Amino acid sequence: MSPEAIADAIADTIAAELAEPGWCVVPNYLDAAETAGLRQECLTAHAKNTFHRAGVGRGTAEIRDEIRGDQVLWIDETTAGPALKTVLSKLEALRLSVNRHLFLGLFDVELHFAVYPSGAGYRRHLDRFQDDDRRTLTVILYLNENWSAADGGLLRFWPNQAEAALEIEPSGGTLVTFLSDRFWHEVAPAQRQRLSLTGWFRRR
Repeated sequence: MSPEAIADAIADTIAAELAEPGWCVVPNYLDAAETAGLRQECLTAHAKNTFHRAGVGRGTAEIRDEIRGDQVLWIDETTAGPALKTVLSKLEALRLSVNRHLFLGLFDVELHFAVYPSGAGYRRHLDRFQDDDRRTLTVILYLNENWSAADGGLLRFWPNQAEAALEIEPSGGTLVTFLSDRFWHEVAPAQRQRLSLTGWFRRR
């Protein structure tokens, strides 16, 4: 089976999970080499001081240390490195599959690298803005190497308000997807630097 056919098959499986229950966790969505390549692109950009502190809200976002402590770099697809181009191709297969199966009308994707320094987290929140409903499907790809439970930094995810949160370890290569307007989640503080590629498929 070709890499393209494999990506399409995985995308179809994710789309089925998104139909019900609306979220999906896929370990090893990226293999070790793909994860290492993307991690290196992230760290190289971070070392050049191209990241900025993430804010809260849309437009002129407010820096709120008590809410979130990550640093981000928004992705420009025209200058993407080879590892990122591979991931973008996989995510495009996912967009097409979700549209084919769920008719969500996903038009494009906005992505950023996110680096959480040791001790930083992100308090419980939803991903869709109150005054802008374009963000429809959240995608998170973890880039961390040899992550362990002692490192913290778990994604706490509430499948519904009546249940306790699930705790998802940010192991390298893992993909988490969920409908952006439905699921509350937070990032617990980590004991070491925590890396991801995070973004949203959007409608027009």
